[in-house]
Amino acid sequence: MTTLDQIITQAADEARADGTTTIEAHHLLLAIARTGSPTLTAAGLDHPTLRTALDQEFKNSLNTAGVRLDGALPPATPPPSGSPQLGATARSALERGLATAHRKRDTTPAHLLLGILQAPLGTVPRALDHAGIDRTALTDAARRETTDDH
Repeated sequence: MTTLDQIITQAADEARADGTTTIEAHHLLLAIARTGSPTLTAAGLDHPTLRTALDQEFKNSLNTAGVRLDGALPPATPPPSGSPQLGATARSALERGLATAHRKRDTTPAHLLLGILQAPLGTVPRALDHAGIDRTALTDAARRETTDDH
């Protein structure tokens, strides 16, 4: 079973690939998708699908700000060396995920996924909405997965 530490390590890799030194909720989501989360898999959300939805959300945000991109996003600038640190959205997702576990040591990637999905606003909700994902159903499925872990 994948641990939270492994998810955070993978999320740091996702952040580096994005050219940032900050791990955010969408990096955690991508890391969870890499583990083959049953909830995400059942919803048809694998890593490439989520990456595409997140990239499209980023393009939409740039477009809203008046920046138009033709074609694919440019490659990320490599971040400075060092380990990426948890950003505000990742910390909030972790706090929400920990709050759903009976005990802190019982927290699983499914609890973290639930914490990510419970965010009412932000990059992840916009990307999932853009991808046509029923966030309520996905959140309910993640909640069921947390109870199945016990």
